Amino acid sequence: MALPVPRAPGFTSMLKEGAGQLSGVEEAVIRSIEACNEFSRTLKTSYGPRGLNKMVINHLEKLYVTNDAATIVQQLDVQHPAAKILVMASQMIEKEVGDSTNYVIMLAGALLEKAEELIRMGLKPIEIVEGYEMARDAVINEILPNLVVDTVKDFHNLEEVKRGIRTSIASKQFGYEDFLADLIGRACILVMPKSENASFNVDNVRVCKILGSGVTKSELVQGMIFKKSVEGSVTSATDAKVVVYTCPVDVPTTETKGTVLIQTAQELTNFSRGEEVLFEKQIQDIAESGAKVIVSGGKFGDMALHYCNKYGLMAVRLQSKFDVRRLCKTVGAVALPKLQAPKKEELGFCDNVYIDEIGGTSVVVFKQSSAESKISTIVVRGSSDNVMDDIERAIDDGVNTFKALTKDGRLVAGAGASDIEMVVKIASLAETLPGLEQYAVGKFAEALQSIPVAIAENAGIDQEVVTKLFAAHQAGDTSAGIDINSDLPTTLDAVKSKIFDLYLAKYWAIKYAVNAANTVLQVDHIIWAKPAGGPKPRQGGGDWDQD
Repeated sequence: MALPVPRAPGFTSMLKEGAGQLSGVEEAVIRSIEACNEFSRTLKTSYGPRGLNKMVINHLEKLYVTNDAATIVQQLDVQHPAAKILVMASQMIEKEVGDSTNYVIMLAGALLEKAEELIRMGLKPIEIVEGYEMARDAVINEILPNLVVDTVKDFHNLEEVKRGIRTSIASKQFGYEDFLADLIGRACILVMPKSENASFNVDNVRVCKILGSGVTKSELVQGMIFKKSVEGSVTSATDAKVVVYTCPVDVPTTETKGTVLIQTAQELTNFSRGEEVLFEKQIQDIAESGAKVIVSGGKFGDMALHYCNKYGLMAVRLQSKFDVRRLCKTVGAVALPKLQAPKKEELGFCDNVYIDEIGGTSVVVFKQSSAESKISTIVVRGSSDNVMDDIERAIDDGVNTFKALTKDGRLVAGAGASDIEMVVKIASLAETLPGLEQYAVGKFAEALQSIPVAIAENAGIDQEVVTKLFAAHQAGDTSAGIDINSDLPTTLDAVKSKIFDLYLAKYWAIKYAVNAANTVLQVDHIIWAKPAGGPKPRQGGGDWDQD
């Protein structure tokens, strides 16, 4: 007689002790939606030009005060798996466009919030997913291309470029957008290659932060600036050939130890003198090659500085290997690994190298005045480190927006105008659909409506402005947006006010937000393994031996 096989009491009994699971719509889907909603609501108040700042203290106890969603998400160590999907979507848009991180998180959170309402009504998650995908395809393929109001074609025209990058800066530094857009536009145009089909590298626009003065005292330098002083006594060089070494500029040490038998004082003097003569010859050869500036990634010895001063060579030490590489790119030099006289093709050229003082900080400036520069530097001034950090983040967004413009120069109306127009069109589409997907498409329109609502809420404007926007768009005014400068709930013409959003940013934001929301909705079972062994890190330290 065969023995009966005992039935397992549950799925978790098959796993290691300590594992867990959540299954079904109520446990897996609804809980995941609630976590994502909480996450998106946290960042909602930071959206738009009047968005509020968040104070974040990371695991290294570094303080961040910013409304930049990319920085907030990066410093928050989000643990919930569903919320992590939204974080990944925001990181992807940051890599693709360099902006719209908050837009993605807010839209994905709103889509999931509306999906929860539909699930409570009785719709299955897969029906909602199909409806969302239908609405996404309609927006990306039909509605959004028809909303293009302008196109940036000449990337060396400052006024055209400023039109494209001004709005992304205004969302971070409202009030300084015109000044910063001009600064960033000029910096990007300087390093934009003249040849067609050439790609723009965001790494070619550098930022140097110097404490003091105000934001409006920030300036652009064609070349590079380093917060340091020169090593020797020569402080400037004009029309200078530059030689760059990655090794220290010092008396060379032998690779192996040796023993020298010295019998008289004269022999000792001659031995030391021979080493000095040899080293002086090396520095002399460098000077005779035409070089006026020596840049080293290592240290300068005392004897090296003596001979540099003797032969009128300017000595600059850079401690970062990345700075050495960028300087080589700026001046067109080849980094030499060994102290030797450079060949003609290994020398770089810089119009002006000099030390300056900005706000009490000594800086070395490598300034180029040629028509096409390889690297430009924006010198950021500010009253505190937090202010300068936030300006740097705005510059980073502006430079990335310029790069996105070089890929696709199309612009849509900003200030919530394009979002409301999409809401009107999708709501009309939902009414024409016969099946259950009409509910999901209708909720998609409601989720998109949360974007202009957030702009109005954060600006302290009455919700009546959204009703006025709907009325304007249904009357055919496709460029009507929210006027955040008015205390009354009024609309403005976004195109006339030069408020534009990138077509590319909207395209990828909607795509990533829908993909993230659908990924969460398609999960019906959450299983987690037993955590790895070993002691857990203690909060606030503690004595391990006594514990």
